[in-house]
Amino acid sequence: MGEPAPVGALTAAGRRQVFPWLVLALSFALLLSDFMCRQVLAAVFPLLKVEWTLTDTQLGALASVVALTVGVLTVPLSILADRYGRRLAILGMALVWSLATLASAVAANYGQLLVARLFIGAGEAAYGSVGLAVVLSVFPAHRRAALSGAFSAGGTFGSVLGVALGGALAVQFGWRWSVAAMAAVGLVLAALYRQLITEAKLAEHAQDGYLDNAAPIRTGRSRLTSLLFPPSVLCAYLGAGVQLFVAGALLTWLPSYLHRAYGLPTGEAAGLASLLLLGMGVGMIGCGLLTDRLARGAPVRIWTTAMGYAAASLLLLGVGFALPPGTAQLTLIGAGAFFAAGTTGPAGALVTDLTPVQVRASALGVLALAYNLLGLTPGPLVIGMLADRLGLTTAMRLAPAVSLAAFALLAVGRARAGRIGRTSS
Repeated sequence: MGEPAPVGALTAAGRRQVFPWLVLALSFALLLSDFMCRQVLAAVFPLLKVEWTLTDTQLGALASVVALTVGVLTVPLSILADRYGRRLAILGMALVWSLATLASAVAANYGQLLVARLFIGAGEAAYGSVGLAVVLSVFPAHRRAALSGAFSAGGTFGSVLGVALGGALAVQFGWRWSVAAMAAVGLVLAALYRQLITEAKLAEHAQDGYLDNAAPIRTGRSRLTSLLFPPSVLCAYLGAGVQLFVAGALLTWLPSYLHRAYGLPTGEAAGLASLLLLGMGVGMIGCGLLTDRLARGAPVRIWTTAMGYAAASLLLLGVGFALPPGTAQLTLIGAGAFFAAGTTGPAGALVTDLTPVQVRASALGVLALAYNLLGLTPGPLVIGMLADRLGLTTAMRLAPAVSLAAFALLAVGRARAGRIGRTSS
């Protein structure tokens, strides 16, 4: 029999196992805060509409300006984070979006609120890509789809919390206090991240040289070219981005839809919407886990599962919004929401597998760019514009059709991918 390991060695091994999960937990919590700050206004749209006499287009712009700013800035800020330090970038972003949310709470008019929302987007711009890059750096490669889906689900869970808590607090204390509460959460989490996650610990636990920013790209391509090669990765960016049009429409407009179509008060509509949208977050995790299981040994199935999630979203939401208000409609909307953002896990895995390790945060930044410019920016704004002309009910019936384009793009990517092999560390 061999001698037992020293107690000190066991303790060190335990710390090595715990630290990656601590990174995941705090990064996930910050993503919750990110989207709580972004989506809290969706819960109080009915109050803002009355107080400031706003149109649906103006309300949609308050959501779209954040996603637009995120889309414009995510790639350059991700590149800077790759080059100068991801931990420092995360701390700076959390501080900016929290303070900008606080500024939103004291805005005196629509113009000031719109500017504050722009700065929220600037703060949040690269967090999804940089935060995910840090998480993936401390876990083994075979967990990428599940981790990508679970991490991305933080955005949906944060949206749900922002809508549910925002609606409840707004009823009791007014919309300004509900927005300020979201800012406080972000500031507290940033302080915890600064204290518990250090560059030295991240480097110690790195699985694949992820934090070695000075390492050359072995393919000999430029950093920019490496983000766009092979061509199939473009289809992953575009297909997953287009699919989030549907998710963005649900996240922004479902509370208002329930308020108008079902005649529910603001607080009750926000609460019911949060329950339905909770399924979206669960779906992102579940779809990622399912993809990892089905694609083990056959990576091309990552594409296939993503296509299946887009098709399920199209069918369930298309039928659901075509039905009259009632239990059957709510059931189908909830089921469709489960798949509406299910492509995020497979997309994260595809982009991670197809791009070099040294530009992975930047590649995930391009994916975030697609999410925001193709999905989360046009979704709320286009549905708001359609609602002003056709009514919100008709606008929501049209939204699921966008999944057809997502399905087609993912199908092209699958056809062009050929054999997809996971990158080796």
